[in-house]
Parts: sequence; C-alpha cells; structure tokens
Amino acid sequence: MKYVLLICGDETTTETGCGGWSDEMAERGVLVQAGVGLRPPSDATTVRVRDEAVMLSDGPFAETKEQIGGFCVIECADLDEAIEITAKHPMAACGAIEIRPLWQP
Repeated sequence: MKYVLLICGDETTTETGCGGWSDEMAERGVLVQAGVGLRPPSDATTVRVRDEAVMLSDGPFAETKEQIGGFCVIECADLDEAIEITAKHPMAACGAIEIRPLWQP
C-alpha cells in the first residue's frame, strides 16, 4: 500500500535534508517519491469555491505554528512497516510526520 508522509514542523525549524534517510529507503525499495520541500506558508494561496465564486486567501489552509514543510510517498506492506520507516526520518525527532494511506484505483 502507498502512504504519503506529511512532514510537519514549526515554521522556525531549521532542519534541512534527510540525513541519508532517502538514500536508505530508496535502497530498501520503499521510496516511491523522494521528499519534496514546500515553500513557507507565507507563500501559500488557499482556494475555495462557494456558490460558483472563487475565493482566494493568502496563506495556508490553517493558521498554526506547525505547518507541512514537505512530503514523501512510500510503498509498504502495511501500516506497521510505514511507522517503522517514518520513525527513522530525522524530522520525526524534532517535528511530526503524519502517515496517510493513498487511495488507489
């Protein structure tokens, strides 16, 4: 099953890179999409459509101190393996990583 890892941290987090995690997971054969970093929440635009009107707002969907800073896609046998892989990611030690299964046709 494929999972997306939503990598979250405080906006002030200075952690960059994965410290070899991506290379290790690629060698293991579970990394489908290597980490993609996101620009800061201040660069975000949020789109909503209500009654056919497009409404835009500057900034992220939710205003919180923690923001999604990037994501990876992995393919694992089950959630237990996804948790084991995610726990090795360096951002798990200073931020948070949400594991979410992907819909697959």
